Amino acid sequence: MEAKIIGGKIAQARKQVNISQADLAKQLFISPQAVGKWERGESVPDIITMNRLAEILGVDLNYFSQNFPATVVEKPAATTAVLSPEKQEDKLSWDMSLGSWVDADFSGLKNLHEKISTANMQRCKFIGSDMAGLQLKGNNIEHCDFSGSDMSRSRFEGCHMVGDIFKDCDLKEAQLSSYLNDCDFTGADFTGAKFKSASCHKTTLARAVLSHTAFIGTDLMEVTFEGTVEDCYFENCTFSKTIFRSSTLTNTFFKGRSLKRIQFIDCQADRMTYEFLKNGKADLTAITLITL
Repeated sequence: MEAKIIGGKIAQARKQVNISQADLAKQLFISPQAVGKWERGESVPDIITMNRLAEILGVDLNYFSQNFPATVVEKPAATTAVLSPEKQEDKLSWDMSLGSWVDADFSGLKNLHEKISTANMQRCKFIGSDMAGLQLKGNNIEHCDFSGSDMSRSRFEGCHMVGDIFKDCDLKEAQLSSYLNDCDFTGADFTGAKFKSASCHKTTLARAVLSHTAFIGTDLMEVTFEGTVEDCYFENCTFSKTIFRSSTLTNTFFKGRSLKRIQFIDCQADRMTYEFLKNGKADLTAITLITL
């Protein structure tokens, strides 16, 4: 997109909602000179500021693209340019599907609640973003950083994910049916989450919250679990070089496959979990039975 085209569209939309450069700058927490540079085509806003601009000026984000008609939705004369928080949330709709996103920084992004499908995402940053309820389907996601993001109730379907970082993410009630290789979920909260027909290779789950978490028909290869595993469910999973290190396993169900390839290091288990492991031919020598 050319800077002059974007600048002209910013100026047109600003004038149509009848606010000055100074007023626009104040709402964006920037200087009026910066707005002037945009409108003259000397610089362009970053993606986060562009998002806020669309809200204030009452336009769709696509309005700023080169091929989008240079028209603005008409507003009643008395309408203020500042939308209430409720209307902002209802209005904004993002769909990054089919795009190629490389080295993009979407950190702090809000309102990304719908879907991203068939997109190529490489080395992107989504740090501290609001992505709750997002559907990700058929995407290539490589070396992206989602640290500290709210991804609760999100769905990962048929994605190819390599080297991604999800440290301290909220993944409550998320569903993962994708290929994950060398991904880092340190400190992530998987309460109520479900891994179904997924492939997890060299995945780190250190300090992850695993409570009411289900693993169904999932390959767990070179995956290390650390910390508390409570009220969890492993059904028909394939284990290969899978490690539970310094873990406390309680009320956790194992069913269907041999557990011989799981290594337990300095672990504890309650009676019920212990018997499930024993029935699956697991090596119990490094598991201490929790007694009441």
